[in-house]
Amino acid sequence: MRQTLNKKELHDRLQYERRLWSEGLLRVMGLDEVGRGCLAGPVVAAGVILMPGDTHEGLRDSKVMSEVERDTMADWVRHHALYWHVAERPPSDIDRLNILGASLRAMLDCVESEGAKADHLLVDGNRFMPCLIPHTCIVKGDDRSASIAAASILAKTHRDKLMRELHEAYPQYSWDRNVGYPTRAHFEALERHGYTIHHRRSFALRTDRQYQPA
Repeated sequence: MRQTLNKKELHDRLQYERRLWSEGLLRVMGLDEVGRGCLAGPVVAAGVILMPGDTHEGLRDSKVMSEVERDTMADWVRHHALYWHVAERPPSDIDRLNILGASLRAMLDCVESEGAKADHLLVDGNRFMPCLIPHTCIVKGDDRSASIAAASILAKTHRDKLMRELHEAYPQYSWDRNVGYPTRAHFEALERHGYTIHHRRSFALRTDRQYQPA
């Protein structure tokens, strides 16, 4: 479903939810994922069902928020959402399925999680997997739907925390700063130390050497 929206509608981040709520579909799940472009770590998806009529003006695309803003809003979502779930797909799944397939399956994991029982799905992007639950794909949905924005915030904060924890075991890759994305420092570390079990072998890592702990 694609729609042409005017400027006012573009910043009404409950426009999709309100239409569905008015039709009696009260469990509207927003879905988003993070980490598709990373060299290391899992792809992480989140699904969020907001309480009908309950939102927060701070819900927007997690990529344009500061870390403090994301953490604050993630806490709001966890305490106010009707339902939420976070799912990971590891590098082995990414290498086996490809990054798009792993991303879509992570989102489907949220849909199929116990207690979700969604009536309709709002999916960030332009495609989703075959599913019995009706869904609407929304390009740039994390800035057009509060539910998707909430999902993007949970997925981003979850994944960043995970990568910082992995940094403690592999400090040479600077995952506390790049969280697995392809930065110059990350590539230099790969050339110097090789790849780890957390790297995506199907990606262009610029090295064939496997990391050997000292």
